[in-house]
Amino acid sequence: MRRRSFLGAAATTVIAGTTTAAHASTPPRPRERWVGTWTSMPQLTEPHNMPPAPFTQDGLVLADATLRQTVRVTIGGRRMRLRFSNAFGGATLPITAVTVALPAGGRAGVSAVEPGTTRGVTFNGQSSVDTSPGALVLSDPLDFPLKAGTNLTVTTYLATGQASNDVTSHPGSRTTSHLLAGNHVDAADLPGATPTDHWYFLSGVEVLGGGPAVVVIGDSLTDGRGSTTNGNDRWPDRLSDRLRADRRTAGVAVLNQAAGGNRVLENGLGPSVLARLDRDLLAQSRVEWLILFEGVNDIGTAAADQAAQQRIADRLIAGYQQVLDRAQAHDVLVYGATLLPFGASFYDDPGGFRETARQAVNRWIRTSRRFDAVLDFDAAVRDPATPRQLLPAFDVGDHLHLNPTGYRALAEAVPTRLFG
Repeated sequence: MRRRSFLGAAATTVIAGTTTAAHASTPPRPRERWVGTWTSMPQLTEPHNMPPAPFTQDGLVLADATLRQTVRVTIGGRRMRLRFSNAFGGATLPITAVTVALPAGGRAGVSAVEPGTTRGVTFNGQSSVDTSPGALVLSDPLDFPLKAGTNLTVTTYLATGQASNDVTSHPGSRTTSHLLAGNHVDAADLPGATPTDHWYFLSGVEVLGGGPAVVVIGDSLTDGRGSTTNGNDRWPDRLSDRLRADRRTAGVAVLNQAAGGNRVLENGLGPSVLARLDRDLLAQSRVEWLILFEGVNDIGTAAADQAAQQRIADRLIAGYQQVLDRAQAHDVLVYGATLLPFGASFYDDPGGFRETARQAVNRWIRTSRRFDAVLDFDAAVRDPATPRQLLPAFDVGDHLHLNPTGYRALAEAVPTRLFG
């Protein structure tokens, strides 16, 4: 049974345990379950984020092409499996072969792998698999021990390619992938490969026996715009580092389900939060917590007049309550994060109507008592001298997104005790 207590602006969760008389025999060992250790939010690829030439043709993508990608896992395990998504594909996704390996030097974004670490991946015992439009495919379990916080290389070959220009990807990877003509899934390196800073098709890595997990739903501030390419210094990465450093939370997976430009209420760059909640939160295994940090794009894309901003603030609050009701019905604790200031950015308006809406939404997050905890990200990174703006030391330069120092400040504003 879960009880909530609220202390000022931030609420904490108390887990109330019960005890029963035990039998003399040893209790059965809990069944091990799969849990995500890394995710990327699937979305329809925009034309300018498609694989670079010659890997995109009219109605055909990645024909006779090898795609090598690296991702950083948040928790470890002795067995793993992969998720490939064709959620937005306009045709069947025909994967011919897949391997996993450890990247050279353990680094993100490199085209080389450590010799002797490459292992073949199968699907129902076969090396290839066809995934229908809108579907997801899981690989077979593979004995491939992973340590928490390490990078993993996934190499995929498509012999015939996907016969559509509607493909599933995660453009904001902040990690370099590599493309090369021909089948090179077993190659130690890909000399002459074409680099591209996007992920395609791969939407998750799972490990056996890990967990529980926290899902972070957000926009570009969580996707990491302003972070270091191949640096893994988004704020959820930094949060994972902090959880891993504490033995009480070292087993908690952090799943980043954010996308740049995303909104709570309306589709845009990727489906809205309300449209994607089932896939990106509820369909993930062993999720116990949700951090909801989104809404600035809803405010920023609504008309800059008093009536429109009052409507969007009211609709955002109603949208948050929908997320709360749906998540808490699945026994997921929801932590709400306040929206960051955007004064002097392209979202700012002379009349201050968007700032008024942001303040109204933040006031509701802090005082409604609906969230199981409140993360006051606004207070963590605003400029005390000009609260409508980001602290200059944290501002990447556009007055909307953070630099790596600012993202570290967000991660440090999350109490690790919330995941005990």
